[in-house]
Parts: sequence; C-alpha cells; structure tokens
Amino acid sequence: MEDNIYECTVMHEDTVEKVKKTMPKDDLIYDLAEFFKVFADSTRMKIIYALMKEELCVCDIANIVMTTQSAISHQLRILKQSKLVKYRKEGKVVYYSLDDEHIAQIVKKGREHIEEL
Repeated sequence: MEDNIYECTVMHEDTVEKVKKTMPKDDLIYDLAEFFKVFADSTRMKIIYALMKEELCVCDIANIVMTTQSAISHQLRILKQSKLVKYRKEGKVVYYSLDDEHIAQIVKKGREHIEEL
C-alpha cells in the first residue's frame, strides 16, 4: 500500500512533459524558497517597510519598529546576507537602505494580493 502513495496515472502526458521542461533546476527552487523565508518574519517586514520610505540608521529603525538596537542589528544581518538591504558608512553612523527597487516591488505585490482577498 505504501508504494502506491506516490504512484499516479498521468492523464495529460503532453501537458506534464511541457511543464516539466520549463521547471527551474532544484538549486534555483531552493534559493527562491530561502529568499522568501526571509520575508516570513514580522520584524524584518517592518524594517523593509521603513527602508522603503527612507535610508535609516539602526537607532532610527529600532525607534520606528519599537524594539532594541540589538534585535534590529540581528535582523539587518539576515537581510544583508540575503541581499535585501545594503549599507553605507558616514563617519561612525551606518545607514541602511533596500538593496534595489525589486525588494519594494515584491512587498508591494504581496500587499496587493493580500488586500484583494
């Protein structure tokens, strides 16, 4: 019985083959899944929303998000590793901004989808 769990009769072989040929490689699918995991944290989403409006330092972000600088620094590290935010130094102050416009577009599209429901 267990062997039959994964067996299925292909009803539309041409369609299945056509779709299989267009599927990205597993490595890309994995990278996409990891990319979207970063958006799955409300603190990171608040940071991204703030950075959609202005370039900000950690202290300002902590004040906007209403959490500690330490917590913000931790989340920014994750966002930097995922290439969602970039930074620049001005003296001793580090300013953060979104890495590119694609990030804001992804968030806006997600919001549009949720608001239409």
